[in-house]
Amino acid sequence: MRLDGVRILDLSRLLPGPYATQLLADAGADVIKVEDAEGGDYARMLPPYTDEGVGAIFDAVNRGKRSVALDLKSDRGREAFLDLAAEADVVFEQFRPGVVDRLGVDYDSVRERNPEVVYCSLSGFGQEGPYADRVGHDLNYVGMAGLLDMTRADEEHKPQMPGYPVGDMAGGLFAAFSIVGALLSRELGNTGGEYVDVAMTDVVASFSQAVAHDALTGGDPRPGETELTGDLPWYDVYETADGGYVTLAALEPKFWESFCEAVEREDLADAHMTMDPAEREALREELTALFADRTRDEWEDALGDVEAMVAPVHTPAEALDSEHATARDLLDRSGPVPRVGFPAQCSEGSDRETGPAPGHGEHTEAVLSAVGYDRDRLDALREDGVIE
Repeated sequence: MRLDGVRILDLSRLLPGPYATQLLADAGADVIKVEDAEGGDYARMLPPYTDEGVGAIFDAVNRGKRSVALDLKSDRGREAFLDLAAEADVVFEQFRPGVVDRLGVDYDSVRERNPEVVYCSLSGFGQEGPYADRVGHDLNYVGMAGLLDMTRADEEHKPQMPGYPVGDMAGGLFAAFSIVGALLSRELGNTGGEYVDVAMTDVVASFSQAVAHDALTGGDPRPGETELTGDLPWYDVYETADGGYVTLAALEPKFWESFCEAVEREDLADAHMTMDPAEREALREELTALFADRTRDEWEDALGDVEAMVAPVHTPAEALDSEHATARDLLDRSGPVPRVGFPAQCSEGSDRETGPAPGHGEHTEAVLSAVGYDRDRLDALREDGVIE
């Protein structure tokens, strides 16, 4: 997976958009981060900070990119952006709907300079629709998409915020997928350039496949009452003797039988797939008592190598320090601090060194020089505050 030679102008900030373009940069794309001339991406200033005083989230999702600082509200700043867009493969933005139109860097304006451009907009609710102008963050998106309602033991409990910003990350991931798909379509000759509108709420809603049929045919999926949200005792989370947790996911009969044999409870084998509520509750009580008899790590030692569908619940620190993460080379250690790297192993992966996150406007002169800006013009733009 090598995107060498693909140039992306990235107008996004904070987490969703930069995560999308970080994935593309990890695959070899040349990502030019276009930031405001005054302060740049807000994430630069958000805690926690790295030892270098840079926001840790910014550092995590902007490695290996180049930074150009432009005042897009000025005529010359807008013109400079369009000059860059004329030679780009992709323009990616994450402003509220209508902002790029006011700035004059919208799809139609860019397409006049570059008819083959792939232009992607990522937003909370899309560019059109009843909520297009509505403000939002990750928690709003997962709430409106139905995920938050299902993220609790049952209706008696308050919905729990997911431990990771699912809407932001899913939106960024799908935007990256859409960009690569549009580039491939263009290279295959199926399309020219095109416009892609990705709404984070839509992406999270698309994750509802396991309950969508019921919801769309008159049913009302409820938390704790569907097969994958706690209704099945053989697909649930159990507390261990040390206050830790393990997951049991023995949906298939063969894995359930393997589990029962491994814990020497063959007497529970016939209860698998029972539809009787009383039998399910009795089985859950048996499993609760069973798992409470050993620590989390003891269960891992006993069942980790058994096809019983049992696994420990890790903290983020444990997950990133695990044998699995190490063996899969998940961490990128090319910068001053490690970060979570590209989550796939490819036989033809990019051999480009990712490098650190860029300083604000670090590459402004180099990038503009490459499209014909001479020293006098650059000095004039800097003196007037158009570039940084």
